[in-house]
Amino acid sequence: MSSADGVGAAGQVRGCLSAIADAIDGLCESDLTGLPDGELTDTMCRLEKSLRRASAVGHKLIVETVERSLPGKFGHKTVNKLLVEVLRISAADASARVTAAKSLGTWHALAGQSLPADLPETAAAQRDGAIGPDHARAVREVIRKIPHAVSSSDVAVAEEILADLARSATPEDVEKAGHDLLAYLNPDGDLTDHKDRKRLRGIRLGRQDQNLMTPISGHLDPETRALLEPILAKWARPGMNNPDDPESPTGNAEHPHVDRDKLAAAAGRDTRTAAQRNHDAIKEALRTLLCSGALGSHRGLPVTAIVTMTLDQLEHATGIVTTASGGILPIRDALKMAEHAHPVLVLFDHNGRPLHLGRSKRLATADQRLALIAADRGCTRPGCDAPATMTAVHHVRDWSKGGATDIGVLTLGCDACHALIHDGPGGWHTRTAPEGTEYVGRTEWISPPHLDPDQRPRINHRHHPKELLDLARRKANARREADAGRRGAARVRGERRGERPAADGLP
Repeated sequence: MSSADGVGAAGQVRGCLSAIADAIDGLCESDLTGLPDGELTDTMCRLEKSLRRASAVGHKLIVETVERSLPGKFGHKTVNKLLVEVLRISAADASARVTAAKSLGTWHALAGQSLPADLPETAAAQRDGAIGPDHARAVREVIRKIPHAVSSSDVAVAEEILADLARSATPEDVEKAGHDLLAYLNPDGDLTDHKDRKRLRGIRLGRQDQNLMTPISGHLDPETRALLEPILAKWARPGMNNPDDPESPTGNAEHPHVDRDKLAAAAGRDTRTAAQRNHDAIKEALRTLLCSGALGSHRGLPVTAIVTMTLDQLEHATGIVTTASGGILPIRDALKMAEHAHPVLVLFDHNGRPLHLGRSKRLATADQRLALIAADRGCTRPGCDAPATMTAVHHVRDWSKGGATDIGVLTLGCDACHALIHDGPGGWHTRTAPEGTEYVGRTEWISPPHLDPDQRPRINHRHHPKELLDLARRKANARREADAGRRGAARVRGERRGERPAADGLP
């Protein structure tokens, strides 16, 4: 690059930065109180898109900084330390930016040619302003967990699917869909032997600090987590067991039936660590508590572990299943749980259709709620991630307006989202997806005009990550077919002009 080119590039960058500064000054000085509601949300979206694209510029700057070896020239051991010093950002922020640049930036070989980004589709989506750093981080974490045995072509397709999904979903949606994608690519998980889970399990209690608080750390195996979640949904509900509120509701080796000699003998054979014994003790205590019935009911159902699986999963004994609390666990652990009397195992047919349960009274039955938990898995308002245990049964057509208490017109909604449904300004409305639509029978939510002027009915994919993956996969396939069609058309035009087609693999 000549010095004239360098001056020209520097002038162009300075001009762009001045334009950005002027635009920001104008926005800071703008009176936003006069904007209509729809214009206000549109402004937020446009600003967010610009900020996301700015992150892609940050990747280019980090790449250039590393490739010029600026950290060493300026007396810093790493690029992270240079960023902390120059930008006055935290070490965690610097690390996150450098990690993102490594997978999304365009780096160069020694000869100067550009190298493809590790996550090319994700990088393109961020350059377009369609996704932000959290989306990219979610995609990167899923790709990082794909086993090395999976082919590079399958990894590339997985990255393309997740990047497409990120363009229309939240980072949490990408993360959840990634679990399903990993289960598809690696159905048995990274831990292929039950002995691995036994070795890793454990709970550690730290020393009390100056406030007498005790830190806890460790790993729960999937079954233990599934047993813990419904208890937390009951006992950790707002208002329960509050030590500062006298009115708040509150809810053993010393047992006489324990044979002391057998206990001593068992202790002599016990080779577990203290952390493993803690884990096993909590696991058994949870199991005993759930079997005892002492927890009563939660939103009309006994407090218990509710596991949902399909007939396909049961027949093939592979993949992952969900719990009413939003957790996931391997199918083998779910089947092991089902051997006991206390969990509720909900089976769906091959089409995923719920049972038909009708009722002439307003309140749904326990059986209807179980069917809804299996069908909806959580709050049905688009974007809400509240699990089924934090929801109430909602009439798609209000009971006071003639709505029936039939399973086909009932749905789940958390308390906050249920309060959004009303006829006043800003109210949401619900309906059942009609025949002929892609998700017939599911609950569609219609947002108020200030959120969506077109008021398009939408469903919540948050609790059904496979649907998100299917949508992204179809989009990716359609784009590949369109690209192939354009290449074919270009080849035909070239042949008509007498041009020799390029050899495969060559430009």
